[in-house]
Amino acid sequence: MSPLHAKLFRDLWRIKGQALAIMLVIGIGVALQVMMSGFVASLTQTRDAYYERQQFAQVFAPVARAPERVARRLSDIRGVAVVETRISGSALIDIPSRDLPVSARILSLPAYGMRHLNEIRLTAGRRPESGKIHEIVLLDSFASAHDIVPGDQIHVTLNGAYRAFDVVGTAQSPEFIYYAAPGEMIPDDARFGVIWIGRPALAAALDLKGAFNEVLLTLLRGTDVDAVLDDVDRVLDPFGAPGAYGLADHPSNRFLSEEIAGLEISAKNVPPVFMLVAAFLLYIVTSRMIQSEREEIGLMKAFGYSDTEVSSHYLQLVVIIALGGAVFGCFLGVLLGRLTIPIYTTYYKLPFLLFRLELASFASGILTSVLVASLGGALALRRVFRMTPAEAMRPPSPPDYSKAGAFGTRLVRHLDQPTRMVLRRLVRQPWRMLGAVTGVAAGMALSLSMLIIYEGFDEALDRTFNVIDRSDASVSFVANAPSRTIFELQRLPGVTLAEPVRNVPVVLRSGRKSYSGAITGLAPDAQLFRALDADVEPISLPARGIVLSAPLADILDVSIGDEIVVDIRQGSQPTVVAPVSGIAESLMGSPAYMDLEALNRLLGEPMRISGAYVSINDGEQADVYSALKDMPMVAGVSLRIEAERAFQQIMDQGAGSSRFIMGFMAFAITFGIIYNVARVAQDERARDLASLRVMGFYHGETAFVLLGELAAVILVALPLGVGLGTALSHLIAAGFSTDLYQIPVVSAPNAYGTSISVVVVAALASGWIVQRDIGASDITLALKTRE
Repeated sequence: MSPLHAKLFRDLWRIKGQALAIMLVIGIGVALQVMMSGFVASLTQTRDAYYERQQFAQVFAPVARAPERVARRLSDIRGVAVVETRISGSALIDIPSRDLPVSARILSLPAYGMRHLNEIRLTAGRRPESGKIHEIVLLDSFASAHDIVPGDQIHVTLNGAYRAFDVVGTAQSPEFIYYAAPGEMIPDDARFGVIWIGRPALAAALDLKGAFNEVLLTLLRGTDVDAVLDDVDRVLDPFGAPGAYGLADHPSNRFLSEEIAGLEISAKNVPPVFMLVAAFLLYIVTSRMIQSEREEIGLMKAFGYSDTEVSSHYLQLVVIIALGGAVFGCFLGVLLGRLTIPIYTTYYKLPFLLFRLELASFASGILTSVLVASLGGALALRRVFRMTPAEAMRPPSPPDYSKAGAFGTRLVRHLDQPTRMVLRRLVRQPWRMLGAVTGVAAGMALSLSMLIIYEGFDEALDRTFNVIDRSDASVSFVANAPSRTIFELQRLPGVTLAEPVRNVPVVLRSGRKSYSGAITGLAPDAQLFRALDADVEPISLPARGIVLSAPLADILDVSIGDEIVVDIRQGSQPTVVAPVSGIAESLMGSPAYMDLEALNRLLGEPMRISGAYVSINDGEQADVYSALKDMPMVAGVSLRIEAERAFQQIMDQGAGSSRFIMGFMAFAITFGIIYNVARVAQDERARDLASLRVMGFYHGETAFVLLGELAAVILVALPLGVGLGTALSHLIAAGFSTDLYQIPVVSAPNAYGTSISVVVVAALASGWIVQRDIGASDITLALKTRE
C-alpha cells in the first residue's frame, strides 16, 4: 500500500461521522431515483402486457341504442382493426350487511368460449354457461370485500326489477384496474361492483335484443386516433351517442397513467436536490480538510508528489464517499420498492406487479452521484494547485482582528473570552459561516416542505368533504328525472334538505386545447354542494356563462372573460360558445359549474335533474336509507363520510403514502447535515480547543466555543430555512398534483413549529455528541502536527 493510500484510509476513518452523513444524503437521493424509476418501469410494463394479453380496446363509444347492423359501418372506418359491440348498464347490489345497496356496473359477455375485447381474467370459478341466464361473474376485489365466493347467491336490482343471481366466478379486468363509484374519484372495493353476465340475459333485461349500447374498437398501428373518434361520432350520432373517447381518456387508464407520469416527474426532479446538497457538503468537507492539512500538502509536495497526485488523493476520498452512498442508495431503493409494492396492488387491480430493477437507474444514480460529488470536491481542490511547498508548510497567517474597532472594545468590556471567540469567528470568516448556514437551511427546507405537504393533504381532504361538499349523501337517478323529484326526497322523514344537481358530459374547447369532462348544474344559492372561489367564498353562478375550476382553466389556458366552446354530449347535443364567468377553487378533479336552469336551457330540457344532495338528521339515517332503497328511480347513493374515509385511506396507505417515505428521508438528511456541520467545525478547531484546555479553560468553556458557533449558525439558518422550505413546498405540491386532484400549499404553523423543533433537536443531539468527544479527546495528540 502506497503512503498516500494509507493516508487516505486514515483520513476516512478520522472523518467517518461526516462521511456517513454525506453517504446518507447521497444514498437517499439514489434510493428515490431507483425506487421511482423502478415503479415507472414496473407499472408501465405490467400495464402494457396486461392490456395486450386481455385485448384491451383502444376506442370506447357509448350510445343510447343502436342496431347491430351499425357495427358493419364502424368496421369500414379507415384504421379500425376490430369492432365489438356489447351491452352495459347500471345495477344495485343488495348487501345484507349494508343499509344501502351498492352501485354496480353490469356488462355483457359474448358467447361462452369466444375471445373478445376487454377479456376478463378469472381468479376463481368459471364463466357463465350458455343459456343459464342467472349465472354471473363478479369483480374479484368487490367479492373479496364482501366475502362472496363462487356458489353464493346475490340479489340485484336491474332496470327496476329485483332479481337473484348465482355467482359462478370472480374475475379481474383491464377495464377496472382503478375504479370508483359513479360520481366519485376515490376507489373503495366495498362500494362499487362489476357484474358480467351472458349477453342474451342482459339484452332481455334491458330490452336491447338485436341492439347494443356500447362499442369497443381496436386500431391498426399508426392510425390517427382523433380521426377515428370523429368518424365513430358521425356514425353513432343519430343513435344518441354522447361521444367516443380513446384509451387516454378511459377513467381507469387515466388514473394509472397519471400515477406513472407523477412518478416520472418525481424521479427526474427530487433526486437532484439531494445530490446538490451532497455536493455542497463534500465541498465544505474537502475545502476545510485541505485548509487544515496545508502543512501536510506542502510536505507531500516537498517529497516529490506532483499536484496531480496530491489532488487525486483528495479526489479519491470524495469518490469513495460518493460510491459508498450510491451503493447504499441502490440497496435502499430496491428494499423500499419491494416494500411499497403492496400499496400499489391494493389500489391498482393488476394481476401481478413485480418491482423491476432498472439497470439504467442504477447506472444513472451511481454515475450522477459520483460526478456531482466530484464537482463539489474539484472546486475545493483548486487550492492544491496554487500551493507551493514553502508556502504550504508555513502556518497560515493569523486572522487580523485589529479592524474590529469599537465593536471589539465593546466585546472586551461586556463579554467573556469564549463568547468573544465565537463572535470573532463569525465576523471574520463570513463565507465559511454562510456555507454552514446554507447547509442547515437546505436540510430544514426539505423537512419543512414535506410537513407543509402533509398539511396540504389534510386541507384537501377537509375542504373537499367539509367545505365544498357539506351534504350527508348524494343520490343519483337511473335517468334524468323531473325537478319535482326533489320534493319527493325532501318529504322523506329524516331528510332536512335536498338540493338538485345535473351532471352533463361535455367536451370543452379553447383553441387547440380540449378537455373531456362534465358540467355540474347547481341550484342558485346551493348550501350542500357549492362552487367556491380562491378565498373559499361561495360563487354566485350567473344566468349565462360557465365557472371553471382552477385546474381546468389552466388546462384550457383561459381566464375570466374568455370564451370557450362547449360541445354538449347529451340530449340534442348542441354546441355553444359560453363565456368564462368565474374561476372556482377545486382540489378534487377538474369540474365546471353552471346555473342549473341555464344548463337546462342549453339542452332544451327544462326542469330536469340527474341527482341530488341531501342532508339527514342524526339518528334517522337508517330510515332514510331504507326509503331510498325502495325508490325505483334511485340508481345509487354515495355517503360523504365513506368517500372521505376512502380518500383518507388512499392518501395514507395508497400512492399518497410516498410522502411519508420522503418526509422520513428529509428528517434523516436534516440531522445528517447539522451533524456534518458540527463535526467539520470540531475538526477544524481541534487544535484551538486543545490550546484552550492547556491554557486552563474548563471543559464546558471549551465546548461553548464550538457549540456557541453551532447555535449561532442554527439561529441564522432558521429564517432562511423557512423561506426555502415554503418555496420548495410549491414545487413538491406541483409534482404531487394532477388534474385529478390537487394538493394546496397552505399556511401551516404546526409545520413551521415542527420543522424548527427538528432542527433544534438535531442540533442538540449533534452538540451533545461533539461535546462528549471533546471531553474524551487527547489534548497532546490534537496539538501535534500529523505529518
